[in-house]
Amino acid sequence: MKEIRNILGWLGMAEEKSILEDAQKHVEETYKTVSYFADAVKAFIKGDLSSKAAAIENVRESEHQADLLRSKMVNELSEGLLLPPDREDLMHFVKSLDRIADWTNGAARILGFIEQKLPENVLKNISSGTELIFTSISKLKDGIAALTKNDLKKALADCAEVDRIEHEADDQKKLLIESIIHAHLEPTSLLLSYQLAEYLEGVTDKIEDAADLVKVVAIKSK
Repeated sequence: MKEIRNILGWLGMAEEKSILEDAQKHVEETYKTVSYFADAVKAFIKGDLSSKAAAIENVRESEHQADLLRSKMVNELSEGLLLPPDREDLMHFVKSLDRIADWTNGAARILGFIEQKLPENVLKNISSGTELIFTSISKLKDGIAALTKNDLKKALADCAEVDRIEHEADDQKKLLIESIIHAHLEPTSLLLSYQLAEYLEGVTDKIEDAADLVKVVAIKSK
């Protein structure tokens, strides 16, 4: 029987166990950045500026922790004993997760600069875009968990759902931009709101990139 291998399934050597543990922590930390961002958006919509600021700081700190884990794993992979195909797979995967955290932190920074109370239609579309991001990262997290258990069918199904959400996010971006254009915002809020729309879609794009890597490894593992 062919030996089953997957991106997070190396359990043989001590070095591999260490990398596996860090990879799982990295997944969790990336998920937390998106969760904290969702908290910041909810606080912003409610007009709770102190909670918004606290949640944005949580995003920043979580992204920093994810970055530290990425650096640690890159060093381990550079110096470790993994075979080149395994090392390359995991290196790409780690970098794809890091980009999700980076873009989420970027979206949080932009949100922090928006001081004007935005119209309800704009807020509604920002909320919808954020919900898509959170649903997408949740599906990616589920797909990665399925991959570690060698449940390849579920991993592929979860990744297919991430793809579907990314297309929905493209449509949601158009709705958000339309609502911004018709809101007659003052120049600073107009610019920041437009940039936020770009970043919201960008986060779902990065999540899809990570899901694509999960799909590749799942297919290799068959």
